[in-house]
Amino acid sequence: MQKAILGKKIGMTQVFAATGEVVPVTVIEAGPCVVTQVKTKETDGYEAIQVAFLPVKESALNKPKKGHFARAGVKPHRFLREFRLESIAEYKTGQVVLATIFAPGEAVDVTGISKGRGFAGVIQRWGFSRGPMTHGSKYHRGVGSLSSRAGARTFPGRKLPGQYGRARRTVQNLQVVRVDLERNLVLVKGSVPGPKGCLVTIKNSVKA
Repeated sequence: MQKAILGKKIGMTQVFAATGEVVPVTVIEAGPCVVTQVKTKETDGYEAIQVAFLPVKESALNKPKKGHFARAGVKPHRFLREFRLESIAEYKTGQVVLATIFAPGEAVDVTGISKGRGFAGVIQRWGFSRGPMTHGSKYHRGVGSLSSRAGARTFPGRKLPGQYGRARRTVQNLQVVRVDLERNLVLVKGSVPGPKGCLVTIKNSVKA
């Protein structure tokens, strides 16, 4: 990983490219993020930077977090995340990371928590087909056979009803269409995981 930033998903819209083509984009408020800690191999055993995002009131934090921000000399923020970068020499505690680290045309990976859909059946969760709806059939949206008669048990890995969504997901190789430096907005082509207002991480693409 060469560079990364935290952001908040604003929503989706569309913009016009230079060729006149309509491009669907997701608007992300990327930063500003503040570096709260720089970890080195000598002190922590590995190299990484810790960044904070989204300022909050001091009353919204517990004592350990208040002390952590006080030692760093940084105002309280809601989110704290670590990034293991290839080089941390250019980062210092208190430094502000802005959306300017990305440029239009660059490929990025966006990570977020997908929308939660609660307890779902196998048709919604796994895309199973339903049973017959007529001719006296009383088995419409059921799971179906769970195992062979000889097995007498449900084998591990069987697709069953359960909690659907609200999982960590990454969409890879998205293109940065536009960067608004004044409002710290990054517009990426396509959709990203999560509802509006959720926390997302933007990193340089590993497959570009």
